[in-house]
Amino acid sequence: MKLNMNNPSQKSNRLWWTLLAAPILALILIIVASVYFGIVTQGQNVEAIPQMVADSTPYQLVALQIWLLFILMKSMKRDGLTWKDLGWKIGEGQQLWREVIIGVVPGIVLALFYVFILSPMLTSFQQIWDYVPAGELFTALGASLIPFAIADVLLAPFVEESIYRGYGLTRLLGKFSQPAAIALSCFFFGILHWTGGFWYILLTGIVAGGLFAWLRMSRKNIIAPFAAHLALNIVETIFIVMTIGG
Repeated sequence: MKLNMNNPSQKSNRLWWTLLAAPILALILIIVASVYFGIVTQGQNVEAIPQMVADSTPYQLVALQIWLLFILMKSMKRDGLTWKDLGWKIGEGQQLWREVIIGVVPGIVLALFYVFILSPMLTSFQQIWDYVPAGELFTALGASLIPFAIADVLLAPFVEESIYRGYGLTRLLGKFSQPAAIALSCFFFGILHWTGGFWYILLTGIVAGGLFAWLRMSRKNIIAPFAAHLALNIVETIFIVMTIGG
């Protein structure tokens, strides 16, 4: 007997799984990395395994983004959605270059705000309390700069915008009011970044997620929030390179 993958229950389950996949898969990748380094070291240097796992974070991020893209495409296929349905389109009267600029400008502003204000605040709050030690996030991300740049610049803006402001927000708007749908999309985008710590979840979910959701709703496309996300991540990558290098 063939199951109907497009009944309301199946579609609802698919929505929540697509939105929750990232933090779950991130945990699985950490466990896999821990087991792998345990085997490689043959249990002779157990104390070094946590650092090895942390140093492999950029590679885990690449694997995570590719895995998420596969899940998204599978969900889209089962729901009968196209990339245009997610918002990868130019509306009537819109121009591509204008949508890119509309996204890039606030993205750069947020990036500079993050570098000079939010990042020091994040460190201060982490010194008070967090389950991730202050400064450990940048050290882990900068452990291997090439895979980190691939994950953060080439993959994350496209994959994450397609999931959280595209597939997720589109489907959530069909189930909830606009404020509730936006709040949920920000929540799921925040917990995507749980490995960065509690305060990093709030920072990415509320500040970045809020900006991207606003661009998505106001411009009626994914191009503007994608451009903002890309601009933010490019500046973030440069900042991490300079921080580690310094």
